[in-house]
Amino acid sequence: MRATLRWAHSDLRTHRGEALFLVLATAGIVASLLLATALFGYATNPWQRVFAQARGAHVWLHTDRAADAGELAALDGVEAVAGPYPTASATVAVRGTRASVELRGTAERPEVGRPLLTAGHWIDPADPDGVVLESRLARALLAQPGDTLALPGTPRTLTVLGIADSPERRYRPGEQPGLVWAPPAAVPDPGGQVIGLRLTDPGETDYAVQRAVTVLGAGAIGQVSTWEQARAEAQGDNRLLGQVLGLFGLGALLAAGLAVHGAIGTRIRGHLRDISVLKAIGFTPGQVVRVFLLLHLAYALLGAVAAAALTQAFGSRVPGRLGDAVGVWQGLPGHTVALVAVPACAVLFIGATTGLAAWRAGRVPPVPVPRPAAARGGGLSGAARGALGLRVLRVPVRGRGARGAGGSGVRGADGPGAPAPAKTGVPDPGEAAGVRELEVRVPPALVLGWHKAFARRPRSLAAVARLTLPLLLIVVAMSAWTTIDRFHTRPEQVGLPTALTVRADAGADDRGTRALLERDPRVAAAYPGVEVAALVPGQTATIALRGLGTREEPYPYALAEGRRAHGPDEAVAGQGLLDLLDVEVGDWVRMTVGDRPQILHIVGRSIEPENAGRVVSTSLDTLRENDPGLTPTLYQLRLRAGADPEEVAARLAASGPEGLEVHAVANPADGLSPLRGVVLGLIAVLALVGLIELLTTIGGTVREGERDLLALKAIGLSPRQITGVTVTATGCTTLAAVLLAAALGLPLAHWLIDAQGASSGIGAGIARAPSPGLLVAVGAAAVLGAAALAAVPSARAARRRLADTLSAVA
Repeated sequence: MRATLRWAHSDLRTHRGEALFLVLATAGIVASLLLATALFGYATNPWQRVFAQARGAHVWLHTDRAADAGELAALDGVEAVAGPYPTASATVAVRGTRASVELRGTAERPEVGRPLLTAGHWIDPADPDGVVLESRLARALLAQPGDTLALPGTPRTLTVLGIADSPERRYRPGEQPGLVWAPPAAVPDPGGQVIGLRLTDPGETDYAVQRAVTVLGAGAIGQVSTWEQARAEAQGDNRLLGQVLGLFGLGALLAAGLAVHGAIGTRIRGHLRDISVLKAIGFTPGQVVRVFLLLHLAYALLGAVAAAALTQAFGSRVPGRLGDAVGVWQGLPGHTVALVAVPACAVLFIGATTGLAAWRAGRVPPVPVPRPAAARGGGLSGAARGALGLRVLRVPVRGRGARGAGGSGVRGADGPGAPAPAKTGVPDPGEAAGVRELEVRVPPALVLGWHKAFARRPRSLAAVARLTLPLLLIVVAMSAWTTIDRFHTRPEQVGLPTALTVRADAGADDRGTRALLERDPRVAAAYPGVEVAALVPGQTATIALRGLGTREEPYPYALAEGRRAHGPDEAVAGQGLLDLLDVEVGDWVRMTVGDRPQILHIVGRSIEPENAGRVVSTSLDTLRENDPGLTPTLYQLRLRAGADPEEVAARLAASGPEGLEVHAVANPADGLSPLRGVVLGLIAVLALVGLIELLTTIGGTVREGERDLLALKAIGLSPRQITGVTVTATGCTTLAAVLLAAALGLPLAHWLIDAQGASSGIGAGIARAPSPGLLVAVGAAAVLGAAALAAVPSARAARRRLADTLSAVA
């Protein structure tokens, strides 16, 4: 053990630069994984972020006014109590849009379940009618600070002072009322009260609810909602993002592991002479393995601890969304576990990869085997020799002073300095006419660099594969970005051809309503329709049956398969409905609307972002054949290019009758768009992993080129040309990785996004690849960046002294 430690200490003193590189590489990888973990927790669960920042309550109890909150504060496991706050049910309306809400009287901003303001300001005691809306409710009402809310049936009005995020259950029309914080004076006749409980152990939620019911009495409690219910509802909106970023996290971990393995393998290959010396003085193969294992584990542990400490201390101070993500992540329950587990897993993985590489080091013979004059696979291939002699340009030059053939570039396959070909005795026609030819040939640096990049095929392919993985994941991330952007730039291609939905009161005149809507100059088309709930065969579930448009003016569905519904009883369906009924395009389906059966022929599959794809759509004329008295209850509005949906909605609500409700069509990408910065952060993490692998490849290429340095100088190559050989080899390796990443990443991204779309009910056909120009720009940046990184170390190696080169080769 003493000899092992002495050799490790000697190795550290001799190879300080390489040791520092390994520590920095490990620290960079662990920091990347920790940041990826923080981004994953920040992006896949926005509700958890809001809950942590708001100190959300784990249990909300809706009780009668006689319940005593003080008794709940004395329960074991209760950390804090919010309220009680008086509540009242009401209906608010703005610009024709109505919503059921819960008015909650709050004198001061709560400390538990604290609303997080995103716009405006908190309640002003001097304004008894000022309120703050929950953000989901505000989006549904198209409300902003300064708007006035009407209370239908009463002369009262409320003024919106602010909009806030809340970790409580979100507003869902017809299911969950929206939350409105108001001064107690705005709730003059409360129907009950609400109490929030923040627990010391969230896992004891069920037990806490039981104790609360026992203390207050079952008759005093009207409704109980828990943080698990709110989280489940919120996570349903982020399923796609969570799965995509989860894939990126696993891919980054694998890419980081391969990068570390490549760095360790390169280091051990550079120590073959030291290993032979160790065995010659009596080290056993097991001791040699332990030397490298302990040495690299120490480097990995140092880098991992440094990365964890720096991330914990300074991660939240990084400006922008990345710092916000780390700050929120540090407040999440699983932060400490992740902070320990991620570096520990990285160190264990490095130990495993080091053990595999060190096992090969243990098999090195004690007496170095002389290297063959030409290593296996190291000779120039026929294509390379042909390229060295290839004449890419022949220019006739007149005059006796013209340079002969090969005056520029390489004269032949043997390189500069080769003897000129013997005269055959037959005069050259050009030479007889006083004309000679100037030949421009392939530079030797390009040919030798290409040969150097791919001469050792197993090692070269391994380097290309390790560099391909992070680039492939970057291509997938770019495809996800493009797909999300398509929901906003081309919504008609992803099942969102209309921007506004208008609902009229029952009995409203269809002709008059359509005339009112189409009279607006920014409305391109108004499609009348109706949507009803229908029972599927077996009456096990309900689906949405929609009749939109007419046969004369059909609704512009986005079809991914089949054709449009033109004839009688024809319809298109979403992927969710096809999966639910286990049918395909071309089948007939039967459903029941009330007591009327409806039989439809599915002729196409449409992209349906709503209702998890459990939608079957036909024309309004088809539904009228089964129910002649059916009248439109809604209108889908397709706006002209450049029209603002909010402005059009406000104008229609102001000019229409009192019962006309106008609201924007929900875009499933709205929740993903603010997280584009997170995708950029993941791309940066993957780029860092790729940079580490690239530096490892450059270091290995420069070290292996030391043996060829004497030969290249002997044939007359200048230091600049020798540098060009290494730069070309690095560029060729990166170019191969870029091409392979594009070839594999584009179909992989297309498959992953479409598979996720199919599983969520939207359906396949939503994936879009990045533009060719963007792919070319990213690939060119990667290749040029790799060449620039390789230029400095290769130039330094090409100018080494002859004695240093001989020592390295020995």
